Amino acid sequence: MKRSFLVALAFTALASNAAYASADLAKSKNCMACHAVANKVVGPGFKDVAAKYAGQKDAEDKLTQKVLKGGSGVWGAVPMPANAQVSEAEARTLVKWILSLK
Repeated sequence: MKRSFLVALAFTALASNAAYASADLAKSKNCMACHAVANKVVGPGFKDVAAKYAGQKDAEDKLTQKVLKGGSGVWGAVPMPANAQVSEAEARTLVKWILSLK
């Protein structure tokens, strides 16, 4: 019993650290200049993005490409510029984190 509790606690801590690491990554890559977690800034809040793409099988790939290459027209007239500071692996990490938000 004690061992399973410790394993669950360790898993929770790892998952929590991954979320913090992704939030820190978003800050360090200037994502937070135009986005916030819960509300619209220039672009949509990350929770709104997660809700819009919930259940879409290709969402992770589609959004990773939007981070890397930019996009327009989905959330209004203001385009999202490409983020040259982000590697593909970092973009995928950010997108997984964003899609996990509820």
